[in-house]
Amino acid sequence: MMQQKPQDAADFHKVHIVDKVYCVDLHVHSTCSDGTLSPTQLVDYAMEKHLLAFALTDHDTVQGLPEALAHAAQLREQYRQNGDTSGACTVPEIIPGVELSTEYHGRDIHVVGLFIDPQNQKFQTYLTQFIESRDLRNQKMCARLRDAGIDISCEALVAEFPNSVITRAHYAKYLLNHGYIKSMKEAFERYVGDHCPCYVPREKVTPAQAVEMILEADGVPVLAHPLLYGMGADALDALVAELKAVGLMGIEALYSTYSPADERQVRALAAKYHLLISGGSDFHGANKPGLDLAVGYGGLCVPASVLEDIRSASKKLLFTDMDGTLLLNDSTVSPAMGAALNRMTAAGHHLILSSGRPLPSILEVREKEHLNYPNMLILSNNGALVYDCDKRRNILEYRICAADIAHIVAAAQERGLHIHGYTDTEIVCRGMNAELAFYTRRIHMPLKCVEDIAAALPEGCFKLQAIHLTDKSVLEDFRQSLLDFCGDRIQMIFSNEQYLEILPAEAGKGNALRFIAEFLHAPLSRTFACGDAENDISMLQAAGTGVAMANAPEAVKKAAHIVTTKSNDEDGLLEILEKYFLP
Repeated sequence: MMQQKPQDAADFHKVHIVDKVYCVDLHVHSTCSDGTLSPTQLVDYAMEKHLLAFALTDHDTVQGLPEALAHAAQLREQYRQNGDTSGACTVPEIIPGVELSTEYHGRDIHVVGLFIDPQNQKFQTYLTQFIESRDLRNQKMCARLRDAGIDISCEALVAEFPNSVITRAHYAKYLLNHGYIKSMKEAFERYVGDHCPCYVPREKVTPAQAVEMILEADGVPVLAHPLLYGMGADALDALVAELKAVGLMGIEALYSTYSPADERQVRALAAKYHLLISGGSDFHGANKPGLDLAVGYGGLCVPASVLEDIRSASKKLLFTDMDGTLLLNDSTVSPAMGAALNRMTAAGHHLILSSGRPLPSILEVREKEHLNYPNMLILSNNGALVYDCDKRRNILEYRICAADIAHIVAAAQERGLHIHGYTDTEIVCRGMNAELAFYTRRIHMPLKCVEDIAAALPEGCFKLQAIHLTDKSVLEDFRQSLLDFCGDRIQMIFSNEQYLEILPAEAGKGNALRFIAEFLHAPLSRTFACGDAENDISMLQAAGTGVAMANAPEAVKKAAHIVTTKSNDEDGLLEILEKYFLP
């Protein structure tokens, strides 16, 4: 059974050491908002608690982050200078965070941001504006308290609680220290509670705006302690759905006051909306007696795996076409590009090879060019197939049915137009010809020569490919001729001047990008898509940032946010890697 915490904040970190388990705490407050331990003391206390990491999430401020980060770095360096590398590893990682106060249908709703960039200019502007509005609110509250006979001023509050974001807890502490009340509870019941005469509501943003601001700061937005808001299940579900639509990435399912049933309820919400699990104690020091760092009221443990999932989701996703984008004209990756991709993936960002090529061809290039990175997905067949390289399995499939294959192949053969399909490992065709000879210069797959292509594909296929080597208009006419038949089942796009790709309607690189972003818990704002051809346009439009290569046609450039200054054969993609992905 845990002891009661001492109320003296200076002694707070001296007791209650938890067992050495691999835990983290992703919701912690310091004296820079309404906690009673300074950022430096928090780092020291977290070391004693054997925490691997904690997130400093002060209310509406990031003022404590430099102190916490600097103290942790200093401790690590001291250990290293003493030759104690294992000691350096005991210093907890400090996760830059914030807890934003918002208002939703008359309720206080808090949104935690993890892995934020505190130097982001738009985010800093918001915090500055919020502080200015808070200062005005403090002046009004002090005036009301003076009218109630209490000698108080903003200057006196700041002097008594230096380097803190003034909250109602500070007002209560001030009144207690100066003998106006006998308990903190009395302050909230008589003076500063929600419906008391001296309370002035804060100017707040909405939870949706908070999510957007955290995303702007490259952070991971998490709905804090959702069951504390006293909302019914339907109302909470509606809030989560609304926030998910604007980019909410996580929800606190592990929290100091949760019962097992509470945790199950929040985990069910997380599963329904495909949200990351987060957790933390909401530690405030002596301001929340009995609630300890890391363990809450004694039963909390947030495993390190929770942090690793969130860390992965905090990274960016690079969807890159291969031919005409990532690869040089000889279908290789340059040494400079390879080195940049190594650095990018080592920093935790995701590389998704996104091509019209069939999967075996992409895997061949991946192996040959040493693009073997962990947690790698492949978008192949123009989005009809998504493949998980680590698990060696398909995680998304769309196929053209055998009946539609039969109609399309027959229409092509009537026109004397080359067309072929695919099994999982082979090109299914009528026989070798000039078009296949051209195609297989890059796509090195065995041929399965048959009389009836449709009969050889009874389970359908991811795509069909029509080829004409000299006249794109022949392919355009063929596409036009199929429109009435295809209805809403088939889509047809060009991957270059010679290749017409025929796909299931649900496929396409744009749809596959959205699926992968959801699969990896990544907001679209963190996705970058790079391409050079018509089949890339949907991907460029779906991504947070669409990039067209300098060698792309005008229609592709118009669909992009950015156009590189150099072509694929000049490693134009390096411009994007160096600006957005490389540390």
